[in-house]
Amino acid sequence: MDDTPDAVAPDVVVMGRSGVDVYPLQIGVGLEDVESFGKYLGGSAANVAVAAARLGHSPALVSGVGDDPFGRFVRRALRELGVDDRFVVVDPHHATPVTFCEVFPPDHFPIYFYRRPTAPDLQIRPEDLDLDAVRGARLLWATVTGLSEEPSRSAHHAAWAARGRRRHTVLDLDYRAVFWPSREAAAEQVRAALPSVTVAVGNREECEVAVGETDPDRAADALLDAGVELAVVKQGPEGVLGATRDERVVVPPTPVEVVNGLGAGDAFGGSLIHGLLTGLPLEQLLREANAAGAIVASRLECSTAMPTAAEVAAHVAAARPAVPTPRLEGTRV
Repeated sequence: MDDTPDAVAPDVVVMGRSGVDVYPLQIGVGLEDVESFGKYLGGSAANVAVAAARLGHSPALVSGVGDDPFGRFVRRALRELGVDDRFVVVDPHHATPVTFCEVFPPDHFPIYFYRRPTAPDLQIRPEDLDLDAVRGARLLWATVTGLSEEPSRSAHHAAWAARGRRRHTVLDLDYRAVFWPSREAAAEQVRAALPSVTVAVGNREECEVAVGETDPDRAADALLDAGVELAVVKQGPEGVLGATRDERVVVPPTPVEVVNGLGAGDAFGGSLIHGLLTGLPLEQLLREANAAGAIVASRLECSTAMPTAAEVAAHVAAARPAVPTPRLEGTRV
């Protein structure tokens, strides 16, 4: 870690995956036939941090990379994209992970993770954390994937203990079966984590793992009963549900021509961070998060595709139905 004394304190701390995305430059072609690729910063947590930076925040990433060229690329790309990398640990024993995908729009994007036998971001230890930064951040974002192995699991619980359920402690339910020995093991760890966080966000499958419910309203109720203050349930073509104990809002999806849907959830997360920290009303928060996700789904890459606030605002405005001009009595049309 970088202990530079004049380093700016982050207003957002994000914990989780970082690595390299290697995406085909030919769309609709299987990996065995792809002839050229693009290399991008990747990993859900890294992408969320970049998305928050693009919207004007000062995020720091808690993660790990290998002592290799890809690890150097990840740290350099984070800095270039506005993310503080001083809490990214360089692991001398494990390689920086690489992720490949295939791109078959509009809804088929197979993804292949190269993270064996483990990845540096899952080797983050409690003693690697700067607990003052964790406590002082206006928002802490963590993912369920970080609970899949030790010592990362213990590091996450140490971070939550340091915050003491401070407002804006977010858990991205982010369930990927490939990282877990079983669905039941994931469910057990999510149930143990929920009492430590104040916001939970996930799709219906992830909610089923977390609380055993796929119906959006019942899933939101179960998450609130588990202790969170805001539950966000993504419903795909049915939009997104946001629920607190006092308010419940459903926002329709934002139409877009999909190129690559893999980064949309991370863009949604970065915009959710922005909405929480700026105190947006729940409906506006969800509309902007939907728009951010749609913008990235319309682009090939993930991290470098994250939108600015101006792009999100324009997309929201374009998606709203036109309001007819009232006709005044006696006016010729």
